[in-house]
Amino acid sequence: MKLELNIQPLSTWLNIKNEPLIISGPCSAETEEQLLTTAHLLAATGKVSVLRAGIWKPRTRPGEFEGIGSIGLQWLKRAKEETGLPTAVEVANAKHVEEALAAGVDILWIGARSTVNPFTVQEIADALKGVDIPVLVKNPINPDLQLWIGALERINGAGITKLGAIHRGFSSYEKTSFRNEPMWELAIQLKTLCPELPILNDPSHICGNRELIPYISQKALDLDMQGLMIEAHIDPSVAWTDAKQQLTPAALAELADRLTIREPESANEVFVDKLADLRKDIDKIDDLLLQKLAERMAIVGKIGEYKRDNQVTILQVNRWDAISKKGASFAKALKLDLNFTEKFLELVHSESIRKQTEIMNDGKVEEGIAAEAHTDTIQS
Repeated sequence: MKLELNIQPLSTWLNIKNEPLIISGPCSAETEEQLLTTAHLLAATGKVSVLRAGIWKPRTRPGEFEGIGSIGLQWLKRAKEETGLPTAVEVANAKHVEEALAAGVDILWIGARSTVNPFTVQEIADALKGVDIPVLVKNPINPDLQLWIGALERINGAGITKLGAIHRGFSSYEKTSFRNEPMWELAIQLKTLCPELPILNDPSHICGNRELIPYISQKALDLDMQGLMIEAHIDPSVAWTDAKQQLTPAALAELADRLTIREPESANEVFVDKLADLRKDIDKIDDLLLQKLAERMAIVGKIGEYKRDNQVTILQVNRWDAISKKGASFAKALKLDLNFTEKFLELVHSESIRKQTEIMNDGKVEEGIAAEAHTDTIQS
């Protein structure tokens, strides 16, 4: 099922100075001097197409710097006049929208904390009705594709056709090297549902530290994302917010020079023919994989019946532990990624548990679900 959005191509509403498209600027506008100096240095690189700055910065806990506020919009206006760079700010409510529009801001974006709340998104959408301005929607904090899609639909429904998405990663209970887990598969799903939707990547918020930004930036471009939003500051070491993830303008220019730009398609007939042959091989292997999975699940069904008839529990921890260890060892020998193998085995195991539960209870699971739904209906 495709996502139907009425949107204009990115190239019709944004002048990209250099490939790739880079939106950059400080996480927070702190002082007029800081913002103007950063803006001039970024403009001088010739790599930046849009100047961004945080004006309102809701923090996780009160008492921290929550943005300079509306006065920063005047600083942005001056930066635009002096550098020629269009400007972009985050808005989180109708008042922000009204003030940003009055100050001549060129692009608005909706942050992850706002995308997660349909009430907030709708308030912003209502404030945008009748306005012709580009709007970028960041993914919600939690990995919920439908929330992301819903926010895009609400903004598009307000008449905004200059629309794009920003992939900034997702909050995860497990702590890894990243501030926010990329979960690339969700951005890929969004792109698959709506191929014409421009999707930018925000490596600053994914990484949380500047050392990983080059890696994430290149991967985003390799996945055919249309640009990058990267935070930059004249002196990140003294930044009032998110100091570890900001680059200097010089470092940003160096990063841009090192990025490799690849095309989504090739006109080389030899390449196209060879790629088609390799994809046929992939299709054959995929068919075999599905057949083998079906055979495995048939055996799982027999095991479920045998356990049921002998009053044995579905989950047997020792057996699952043995499968996991064997899979990890085999994956290493086959040079398969361990994380991928673990996730694959967990999915197969989860489906095996579901199938055996269904057999073990002879339809009682479905009856229980129906009973719960009936009870909820009565109570509501």
